[in-house]
Amino acid sequence: VKEVASLSLVSSACEVVSAAYASSKESQPCLSSVCDAAERGVQSVTQATASCVQPMLATLEPHVAAVSEYAAKGLDKLGEKLPLLPKPVEQILSDTKELLSSRVAEVKEAVSS
Repeated sequence: VKEVASLSLVSSACEVVSAAYASSKESQPCLSSVCDAAERGVQSVTQATASCVQPMLATLEPHVAAVSEYAAKGLDKLGEKLPLLPKPVEQILSDTKELLSSRVAEVKEAVSS
């Protein structure tokens, strides 16, 4: 999970969503109170779940480590096949805009000639 979260694409997407969420809460007082209540509920459930699951995680730790290692290898292979994963969202959007602009320019030139 940490490796996936550390990917530029994932972390920048989370930042964009977080900023939109914060902006929505600021601009809509009614939405803000609903979101605050939901956040408190999620925090309570998370704390209760963590205390119950902790003993189980200790016994499963060797298995979790093996799965984590396997997942890391798979993530490395995925990164090789999808070179855009390490890029931030802004870079991907910028590259896409540039590519589309150049293709449109090529089409315009072909049509005009």
